[in-house]
Amino acid sequence: MYDDIRPYSNSEIPAAVARVAADPVFGTIVHYLFPEADIPQFRQEFLKIKTVQEFQERIMLKAIQSIIAKTSTGLTVEGFEELDCSSRYMFVSNHRDILLDAAILQVILNQYGHDTSEITFGNNLMQGQFTIDIGKINKMFRIDRGGSLRNFYKKLLEISQYMRFTIIDKRQSVWIAQRNGRTKNGNDKTDTALLKMFATSSSKPFAENLGELNITPLAVSYEYEPCDFLKTQELYISQYQPYVKAPGEDLHSIVQGITQSKGRIHLVATPTITAEEYAQCDDMDKNRRFANLTKLIDQKIHNGYRLWPTNYIAYDLIERKDRYADRYTDSDKKAFVEHMEHGLCLLEGDHEELQRIFLDIYANPILNVIDNH
Repeated sequence: MYDDIRPYSNSEIPAAVARVAADPVFGTIVHYLFPEADIPQFRQEFLKIKTVQEFQERIMLKAIQSIIAKTSTGLTVEGFEELDCSSRYMFVSNHRDILLDAAILQVILNQYGHDTSEITFGNNLMQGQFTIDIGKINKMFRIDRGGSLRNFYKKLLEISQYMRFTIIDKRQSVWIAQRNGRTKNGNDKTDTALLKMFATSSSKPFAENLGELNITPLAVSYEYEPCDFLKTQELYISQYQPYVKAPGEDLHSIVQGITQSKGRIHLVATPTITAEEYAQCDDMDKNRRFANLTKLIDQKIHNGYRLWPTNYIAYDLIERKDRYADRYTDSDKKAFVEHMEHGLCLLEGDHEELQRIFLDIYANPILNVIDNH
């Protein structure tokens, strides 16, 4: 069932592990993540992996912990102590980094005694057998993008059915971004179509339909935005012409997101949408109830977002004021401005316009919090 979507089952793990271990890039990745490891010995131990759980516990969770240690100055969390280990959740997350947003969640779930979740995996990222194998071993399932309108809606229904099946029948939580693709401009907004897609897989009334998915908004925030200059360049070009990704651009973004220094990272599991909150939405007509639920999720994510000195500095630079000067130090500001100038000088385009776009990426989370109060 769902063979063209689902992650690998345990019976498929040994063959996938063998393919991964035989790939020429295997040694390079192991050396980056575990620089003290003896590659031939690591490969031998890797080939002994027989299950998804073994892969995640022996490799992925340690790999993500290594990335956090190498590229951040600390990870903090909120709200996970409120989640019930016997329940399964639809984690709807703001999306800032292709890989790390969902990967960091897995580390936290493991630390709090939860099983790891399944993760959406866009078909645009499935480039090469190595990437496909790593993704599917790691409980990622495929979401197709593009194609004819008729095929698109057919695929959306199938994905909706699969996610409901995963949460209710397989007893696995699911991670999905609040919209198609990463937030590029720092303005996290949930796509109402996503919530409508969730509902297509059940004929139950609105509140019961969505309530059984345990929708739980996540807010992830990085002190230094992953791929901030790549996002700035893309937004700049998009103002003048349709943006066309270069071959391998998504993979390049994944690598940069992993390796770039991110400062502090904070992840919040906001309260799961309650029956009372669904009931308030259910009192409205069909379109308004989904719009109201979208607004509710956005508010939870915006209010859960940790604002850093970089956000306050960017806002003050845009406004040419010192409104939030008490939220950062002179050294914070100096470091941020140096980071900005160093990166912007490598981009193509009008410097002032690039700077405005860059600062907006960091300032927009503050505007969202202001709008919610």
